[in-house]
Amino acid sequence: MPRPVVLSAIIVCATCATLVASQQQPAAPAGAKSAPAQPAPTQPAPAAPGQPGAPPAQTPTQSRTFTAPAGLLFNTVRPERVADFEKVMAYLQAALEKSTDERVRGQAAGWRIFKATENVQGSAIYVYLFDPTVVGADYGIGKILADAYPEQAEQIFKLYRDSVSGGGSLLNMTPVKPVPPPPLEPVKAKP
Repeated sequence: MPRPVVLSAIIVCATCATLVASQQQPAAPAGAKSAPAQPAPTQPAPAAPGQPGAPPAQTPTQSRTFTAPAGLLFNTVRPERVADFEKVMAYLQAALEKSTDERVRGQAAGWRIFKATENVQGSAIYVYLFDPTVVGADYGIGKILADAYPEQAEQIFKLYRDSVSGGGSLLNMTPVKPVPPPPLEPVKAKP
């Protein structure tokens, strides 16, 4: 597929994904502390951790895996926090480049990051393009950052969490194989 077509498809998909973006929280790096979820107004507040009946503290995780040979992941970024998001992307790209994990190296080979020129509904849009994907690999940036920066992962992830306005939208993409077009009817000459 020619590059202009791919880039056009990314922009169209980014616009569509923004309109239907989920409001999930991004996956935190392993071991990072997360803010407790607010209970629904009709539910009683859960017991504090460490008290009887309290569930064990957990970090929310979100699957960032692909089942197709290519994929897209859209990030909506608060316009006033673009610089923070781009710092995180610099840490991510460095982590991908220096990783010795073969699976992460495979992910890095097909991972490209784009920024939409236009803002959508007031947000900056960043698109991760994965082509090819490593099917079944975890593309959540939390673990990649934690492995590369174990002492600073929580600080870096806070920049990320505070800069995005949702958990992002993931799309599995399957290439369409070209087929020969059906024959056209001959054009009849006008009398």
